[in-house]
Amino acid sequence: MQTRRIGEVEVSAIGLGGMPISIEGRPERAQAIETIHAALDAGVTFIDTADAYSLDDTDFGHNESLIAEGLRGRSEEVFVATKGGHTRVPGGGWALDGRPEYLRKAVDGSLQRLGVDQIFLYQFHRPDPKTPIAESVGALKELLDNGKIRYAGVSNFNPEEIVLANEILGGRLAAVQNQFSPSFRSSEPELELCDKLGIAFLPWSPFGGIGKAGALAGPFKEVGEAHGVSAHQVCLAWMLAKSEVVVPIPGASRPASISDSAAATHLELSAEELSRLDG
Repeated sequence: MQTRRIGEVEVSAIGLGGMPISIEGRPERAQAIETIHAALDAGVTFIDTADAYSLDDTDFGHNESLIAEGLRGRSEEVFVATKGGHTRVPGGGWALDGRPEYLRKAVDGSLQRLGVDQIFLYQFHRPDPKTPIAESVGALKELLDNGKIRYAGVSNFNPEEIVLANEILGGRLAAVQNQFSPSFRSSEPELELCDKLGIAFLPWSPFGGIGKAGALAGPFKEVGEAHGVSAHQVCLAWMLAKSEVVVPIPGASRPASISDSAAATHLELSAEELSRLDG
């Protein structure tokens, strides 16, 4: 497994996104645990979760607890990132809360569910229109300073917001997690900015979103067939080739899926193939 850097830490170049094993359509608990174990066996040392990955408000924190269970006895091998600022409401809906007081409370909840004394990477999940970004990111700075989190990140931020966040954090912004896939490339300016600043860029939904992974076609499928691998591996290898700061976090709910994704670090694409995929 190749590695990439988040802050000063080397993590696997492919991470595991935990969302699919906790939201609607999630697998049985045993399969979810097997998926986590398959990731570890494939060399994955980075897992991304969030407190809001659950069915609804009644099992808020489900994914964090599940990840902790899956890592029991092997947690020292893995770096876990989580997020706060998204909430769940009755009926399965989503809401936002970027207030500093909420984020402080959310971090304490995540620490307890993950069973750790310090969160490796804590990310503000999404800007809250009711709360100035400076206040929300200011809470991350406080959490960095008091040692509850090792690194701070943001998610779903545009370039101007990323620059502001990095300034507030005193140049300590470690990661940006934005949507990026062959069908959603509008985050390329954020990726380019992260490359310039040396900030890890974590593409979420790298295959286009839950239920759409099978839609990868065209050149991704053709290049995959030429190499005897899946279009998903080609997709991840294409992302890795864009910059050394890219660490894709494909979600998975089956052991075979994450095992296949992890193998993308061994796939070398030619300049001509990368050009086709960019087109």
